Amino acid sequence: MEQIKEKIRNVPDFPKKGIQFKDITTLTKEGKSFARVIDLFDERFREKNIDVIVGIESRGFIFGGALAYKWKTGFVPVRKPGKLPAEKIQETYELEYGTDTLEIHTDAIRSGQRVLIIDDLVATGGTLAATAKLVERLGGIIAGMAFVIELAFLNGREKISQYDLCTLVTYDSE
Repeated sequence: MEQIKEKIRNVPDFPKKGIQFKDITTLTKEGKSFARVIDLFDERFREKNIDVIVGIESRGFIFGGALAYKWKTGFVPVRKPGKLPAEKIQETYELEYGTDTLEIHTDAIRSGQRVLIIDDLVATGGTLAATAKLVERLGGIIAGMAFVIELAFLNGREKISQYDLCTLVTYDSE
């Protein structure tokens, strides 16, 4: 995992002062590193009989789409309001500084489908918990959650600890 961590760029004071942004574009631009991430997610979840991968806007689309292609399975986007054109449901969740909302099409997941949720990073866990609620409201069964980076010092894992979680790189402090 150290090879993956080495490819993640730290950008100080982005998007605001005091934030240490973990930039995965330096990881995804290198074919072997990007492929390694997808291969690790594949190894971890291939025996889980996943029916559909749910990727969270927007970096979850990168990893989720690649893994869905590898598995020849479906891919479903979870997006911010106003981005999905058909009938949808939404889930609002708390942020440190307010609230945010995510949406999914109502026909995106059939009852009983096994779902893997993917994003690039888990911080406070709010986005992943909201996505899980959307999937479960549609009758999906969450077989696992995968993310490249975990900011463990923000304790996001506590909100999603009931699921099978896979983290490739963990930061214990900023």
